[in-house]
This record gives sequence, C-alpha cells and structure tokens, in this order.
Amino acid sequence: MNDPAPTRILLADDHALVRRGVRLILDGEPDLTVVAEAADGAEALEQARAHRPDLAVLDIAMPRLTGLQAARELARTLPETRILVLTMYDNEQFFFEALAAGASGYVLKSVADRDLVEACRATMRGEPFLYPGAVNALIHHYLDLVREGRTLPAKAITDREEEILKLVAEGHTSQQIAGLLVISPKTVERHRANLLAKLGLRDRLELTRYAIRVGLIEP
Repeated sequence: MNDPAPTRILLADDHALVRRGVRLILDGEPDLTVVAEAADGAEALEQARAHRPDLAVLDIAMPRLTGLQAARELARTLPETRILVLTMYDNEQFFFEALAAGASGYVLKSVADRDLVEACRATMRGEPFLYPGAVNALIHHYLDLVREGRTLPAKAITDREEEILKLVAEGHTSQQIAGLLVISPKTVERHRANLLAKLGLRDRLELTRYAIRVGLIEP
C-alpha cells in the first residue's frame, strides 16, 4: 500500500535564517514537505494562493501584513489550508488573537525543534496544539470570563483599520497601501482619518508609536 502524500507546507518568516532552520526540521520528516516560503504576510497570501498548501506555518511579527492578519485572510479565502503560528512571543494576547484568527496551534520558536513537527501533525489531524503555558492561560482566562459573566472584549479597531495602521506605520504611502489591499487611495485616507479619531492620535508619528506599543511592528 502506498504511503499517503506528505503534508505540503507554506513557511512564512521575515528572517531567512529562521526559515532555513525551520525548513531543515520539517523537510527532515518523511510526512512533511515545505513547498513554498514567504518573507512577509502579504507574500504568504500570494504563495498560498499559488501553491494551495495543506498547512501554513506563520510567524507573527512580519512586514506588510503580520502573521495574524495573514491568518485571518487565509481562513476567509482558503479555509482548506490549516494554520499554525510559530512565534517568539509567549504572550497571552497574541495567543488568543491567533486562535480567533483561525490558527489551530501556537508554537514557540524557542522549542520549535521539540514541538513543531508534532504540532504540524496534530493540526493536520484536526487537533489543536498549544504549548503548556498557553493551555494554562486559556483555562484561567475562560474561568475568569465565566466567573465575571463577561465575553471577550471587542478590539478597539477593525481588522481593515489594523492592516492600514500597520502599513502607515511602516512608511507606505496611501497609493502603495491602496495597491497592496486592492482598495482606492480615498478609502485608505478615510480609514486613516477614522484611526486617528478612534485612537485619539494626531499624526503618522503617533500612529507609529501606537503600532509599536500593540505589537504590529517592531521598534
């Protein structure tokens, strides 16, 4: 009987050295194969559309689109592609956002050599993969919500506004942002004005500081 075809993986990380190391781990397994790489979230979406991978392994902090933003778009447009977040951030906020964005698992880069292969296999079996700290965070958070009768807090800005905030903070012009997101420059300007009003900020500099503070871009 023939062995099943290996899981086809898209790997997205803005550091070439990290991609090389992760690729060595994954390609060393007979049931896993990396079919495409990307250096940012926007390229990850392009590669996903071109290659239709079974699994996308996404870093969080990347240029143009973060891994979380790319995950949301992947979950919407290519629901058959499963998503795994591979990150240096042991951070509850990012962990919950990753689950909300459609990720099936959350793996820390510091233990990727130990956890990543099993995380890929679990994700393809339809099982969630969470590192121990994330499991504790999930349980405590859920218990707090139940005890206080609360629901998850709404985000201050919409997903589209978050995409535009990141690109503005990275220094892209309205024309460039419009091209990347396939919307009109006028729509970009409207979203930008809404962002300033919602967040009580005055200009691009303050938007950039805010983007750094909430982890959309690295300082």
